[in-house]
Amino acid sequence: MCGIVGYLGKKQAYPILIKGLKRLEYRGYDSSGVAIMNGSVKLFKKKGKVKELENFVGNSDISGTIGIGHTRWATHGEPEDNNAHPHYSGNKRLVMIHNGIIENYASIKSALIELGHTFESDTDTEVFVHLIEEIQEKENLSIEEAVRKALKQVVGAYAIVVIDRLEPNKLVAARKSSPLVVGIGEGEFFIASDATPIIDSTNKVVYLDDEQIAVLNLEEGLKIMDIQKTIVTPTVKELSLRLEEIEKGGYEHFMLKEIHDQPRTIKESMRGRMNEDEGWLKLGGFEDHKDKFLNADRIIFVACGTSWHAALIAEYTIEKLARIPVEVEYASEFRYRDPIITERDVVIAISQSGETADTLAALEIAREKGAFLFGIVNTVGSSISRFTDAGAYIHAGPEIGVASTKAFTGQVTLVTLLALSMAKANGNITEDYFKSSLVELASVPGKISEALKYEEYIEDLSKNINQVNNALYLGRGANFPVALEGALKLKEISYIHAEGYPAAEMKHGPIALIDENMPIIVIATNRSAKEKIISNIQEVKARKGIVIAIVPENEPEIAEIADYTIPIPVCDELVAPLISTIPLQLLSYYIAIQRGCNVDQPRNLAKSVTVE
Repeated sequence: MCGIVGYLGKKQAYPILIKGLKRLEYRGYDSSGVAIMNGSVKLFKKKGKVKELENFVGNSDISGTIGIGHTRWATHGEPEDNNAHPHYSGNKRLVMIHNGIIENYASIKSALIELGHTFESDTDTEVFVHLIEEIQEKENLSIEEAVRKALKQVVGAYAIVVIDRLEPNKLVAARKSSPLVVGIGEGEFFIASDATPIIDSTNKVVYLDDEQIAVLNLEEGLKIMDIQKTIVTPTVKELSLRLEEIEKGGYEHFMLKEIHDQPRTIKESMRGRMNEDEGWLKLGGFEDHKDKFLNADRIIFVACGTSWHAALIAEYTIEKLARIPVEVEYASEFRYRDPIITERDVVIAISQSGETADTLAALEIAREKGAFLFGIVNTVGSSISRFTDAGAYIHAGPEIGVASTKAFTGQVTLVTLLALSMAKANGNITEDYFKSSLVELASVPGKISEALKYEEYIEDLSKNINQVNNALYLGRGANFPVALEGALKLKEISYIHAEGYPAAEMKHGPIALIDENMPIIVIATNRSAKEKIISNIQEVKARKGIVIAIVPENEPEIAEIADYTIPIPVCDELVAPLISTIPLQLLSYYIAIQRGCNVDQPRNLAKSVTVE
């Protein structure tokens, strides 16, 4: 959940590290630090965002062509200067940065204290680097060999980069259940948690696999070995990431840019996979393994957070169209309840980053049980994309805002394509319905553009409710997960307590909370349940609740009884979740702005949850 960046070459390292940390700040922003090697090691670290680190460094001498940097999301130890990375070894010879959690750090720390080690922080990372030091000194080892032996003693997740003052011109990195990518330039190397700090310097990268160690050396080049010391031939891949995708492009916040990106990114999700004029749909990961899906006893989705909401929409859509049983599981709970899985199950993981630790752990269990694994991810080369048997990328591009927007609609687009593919293949839908559904999907980018035209109205509406303490989101059918997602967005970035409920469940508890200070956001696009939705709204109005309804543009009845309505273009229920999500994203964004919140980097949250 932290951001790692390193540089080894002929250029000055500090500017590269700082730029990289700013691009990685969405991964953690409790504290940050850099270490530059130039004969000696110069280390600077500071609580707060990267700009606080820059101010702290000031006019200090930061010259040097090798260095590492880190931006932290706190796990072990509060966000304080002493807990910020990088961390020294006890003899100040080694410096290390780390993303992950070392589960057995307490026992290792106790053993090291008995050996005379003292610690300056509360972190598991400092324990880790002291362990490497102990092994290196005791056995007189090179830094890479000391790291390799230390890795055999630690339990948990890690992505680490280590520099050794006595072995200049070398970086040593390793990973397990936490991402690391090596960038290869002309006479220089980069290393980072993801490709965003690398893209303007090189498009040639190597993705490290679990329990692999990379040694970056200007004289000897790149060497990769596994924890057993077996040499691995690196596979160099070419990045398709564009620099403009990780810049704000004139928008005040990444989140607002990413909301406006969605007509384009949804089109990208469908591009090459369907043609509404010719009436075909071909989803590669499905087509190559069609029998696994069509003969499955169940399809089990595992996901967390926003991705879990996309999976819930998939449950409604797949069961309705393909008539195959679907279960949706929180990945974080899946592994702890001894799930019943067989080789006739298909387990689908949904993850924006492709690195979500709980989702990876759930997949490991599913593989042990013999299930077929399918991944729906955004990040090319991510752990989930490599661990699964097949899958599909959503092609949303980098999502920098911590609150997911375009990745969510990309996920929903992909699961809708999957549902239609399955239903067409097993004959559960007619050819006419199939073709009309493709036309509806193709219309989504344009209809989202139309929905975005109400942005100014939504901004004005947000001023009327930005000081509330609670909000309730209601939806029926596939709009229930949309309600959950809308509530999550409001919680994440405005810090207002919000809950999503199936509209019919309001009477089973939440109705007790409704008063004149409670906004109720109703996703009212289901024509099939219109009368029941009107009844729900009347129940809210009878208790003086403030009703904000998301409605089709041609819907006068609900507009007459709601306090506020936000229209969206008329669309089929199959694609309604994609379009009704847009005003909810904008509403959350503008409420957060009105409350003075940091929408891109909300407190206590990080973008990629790579620790359990």
